[in-house]
Amino acid sequence: MKALVKLLLTLVSGILSLPAGAAPSVLAASPRVAEIITSRCALCHGPEGESASAIYPRLAAQHPDYIIKQLKDFRDGRRKGETMTDMAKDLQDPDIAGLAAFFSSRKAGGRQPGDVDLAGVGKYIFLRGNNFSGVAACASCHGPKGFGTELLPRLAGQHPAYIEVQLKEFNKRERTNDNSIMHSVASKLTELEIKAVSVYIGGLQ
Repeated sequence: MKALVKLLLTLVSGILSLPAGAAPSVLAASPRVAEIITSRCALCHGPEGESASAIYPRLAAQHPDYIIKQLKDFRDGRRKGETMTDMAKDLQDPDIAGLAAFFSSRKAGGRQPGDVDLAGVGKYIFLRGNNFSGVAACASCHGPKGFGTELLPRLAGQHPAYIEVQLKEFNKRERTNDNSIMHSVASKLTELEIKAVSVYIGGLQ
């Protein structure tokens, strides 16, 4: 009985600390995972994984295996990030699995396309690549709708600014994991192509 009361108090405390409208879905996670979401993840990524800031990636509907890999890479030092390294340093494998399950279950919200003309250039690169410079089509790995796979990230609806930063980090090898394929792709993209692809991806749903 004491354990049940303690659990209920934990859940109620979590509900009261959440932003308005966030409680019902966060309660789908375990108390430990819910506490991590509300005290850490929600600060940058939002309680539903729908980051309102362009500098933080949207996590909603991302593949769970990909989230698990990235969190473990941050925790274990394979991927560097000033904020995320600190946030992930004490996460245990069950915590990471719970976070991945929660955010992957959130529904990705609708997106408004950006600059239509620029997005048209991005669509061409995304679906067909650039045979003149040897750029492979993004869709060949991430799928024609940008939904990715279990091992490759969902790109659809991601913040264009975040995509742009990641492509540039891959190009400079400043992204310290997943570099083998993405460096060869990003290093061949022009500034225009990077911006265009990022805008197009941001409008995918």
